[in-house]
Amino acid sequence: QVQLVESGGGLVQAGGSLRLSCAASGRTFSSYAMGWFRQAPGKEREFVAAIRWSAGSTYYADSVKGRFTISGDNAKITLYLQMNSLKPDDTAVYYCAAASRIYRDYSAAWKYDDWGQGTQVTVSS
Repeated sequence: QVQLVESGGGLVQAGGSLRLSCAASGRTFSSYAMGWFRQAPGKEREFVAAIRWSAGSTYYADSVKGRFTISGDNAKITLYLQMNSLKPDDTAVYYCAAASRIYRDYSAAWKYDDWGQGTQVTVSS
């Protein structure tokens, strides 16, 4: 099991930037990929970005492509999400997650085994 703790959320004006961090502990060596998801009030949890550790490959939802960047350290200890050009539609609770199995892609929430508690991001217009 991997324990995950997110930080870095907050209130920002539209057009601004935030950097989320996710600190991992426990069986971090067992994760093949990590990702960021978000959930706005009254909406389903949705995929934001993921990174596959073996190849360093990154994947993004269309809604954040070109604005958000996922990265992490090689020891799989910390995951980041740099968010630029933020929009009010980006307002949500952001969760980081770790997957311990190999899949072709990591955009589905059910593929992740461990989740953090979430951090609130609010973008004002």
